[in-house]
Amino acid sequence: MVAESKKGDKASKKAEAASKKAEATPKKAEAPKKVEKKKEVAKKPEKKVAKKPVAKKPVEKKVAAKDVAKKPAPVAKKTAPVTRKTRVALKKARAAGKEAGGDKKIPKVPESILKRRKTRKAQAIKRKADLLQKKAKLKKKKITIFHRAEKYVKEYRMQAREEIRLRREARRAGNYYVPSGAKLAFVIRIRGINGVHPRPRKVMQLFRLRQINNGIFVKVNKATLQMIKICEPYITWGYPNLKSVRELVYKRGYGKIEGRRIPLTDNALIERKLGRFGIICMEDLIHEIHTVGKHFKYASNFLWPFKLNNPRGGWVRKYNHYNDGGDFGNRENQINPLLRKMT
Repeated sequence: MVAESKKGDKASKKAEAASKKAEATPKKAEAPKKVEKKKEVAKKPEKKVAKKPVAKKPVEKKVAAKDVAKKPAPVAKKTAPVTRKTRVALKKARAAGKEAGGDKKIPKVPESILKRRKTRKAQAIKRKADLLQKKAKLKKKKITIFHRAEKYVKEYRMQAREEIRLRREARRAGNYYVPSGAKLAFVIRIRGINGVHPRPRKVMQLFRLRQINNGIFVKVNKATLQMIKICEPYITWGYPNLKSVRELVYKRGYGKIEGRRIPLTDNALIERKLGRFGIICMEDLIHEIHTVGKHFKYASNFLWPFKLNNPRGGWVRKYNHYNDGGDFGNRENQINPLLRKMT
């Protein structure tokens, strides 16, 4: 019995060893399975790389960008020529379409306001057109004024040269040159109203010499010389040159416009009063006075009597004639230095 039990134990041991071997053999077979699993794990990132849409998405975006860039091109072409005129035309067309349509809708804006807007727009357009026209006229006028001034300068130079030429010719021939008589005189009042006879007072009123140191331009003729002779003790006068005339008009010139004393700051003031005589600027006025032209009367009357200062250094002796060392009477060309002191 003991032997049989020993045999049974050996058999059981053998069976256990066989089972262990059997268990060992499948474990060895399972090893490749693990490798396969590893392979599968290794393959997974490959699949992920393939699935990643990193490379595809930018392509889709680029295509979309091209489409977007292409789409606004026709829109830009349509909106490019849209201007104020086109908008106005479109509004008119819409308004015409609404009027043509049978359905009459109540306007959102009252009709009175629409009419007011329309009139204001028309007025603005007219104002703009008038302004442009005015600017064009002013530009043309400036050019004409410049050319006139240039012409007058040439004329004055020619007169001066002609006088020099005549003097030289007379000297060569052994004669004396007698210049033509002066056409223009400038009269200044130097005394007040105390003890003045009514007759010289009236003459000074006609000359518009109502205050001391008032001065006016006068045309030299028989009538004016007789008037000057009557009031000579109260005035001093002489023959001004071009420089004196220009300085008086530019420095002390005032115009009589609608009965008021207005400074000559703009050519438009002169043109308004003397434009019908062809005098449109300061140089025209100076030329008309200096040359004693056809319209001298109107040009001289337009100028307000000049208000001058007392001469620098004062008067010498008002009650004596200039020829006797005094102040009143005819100074001829020596009126020019006096005017330099008084302006």
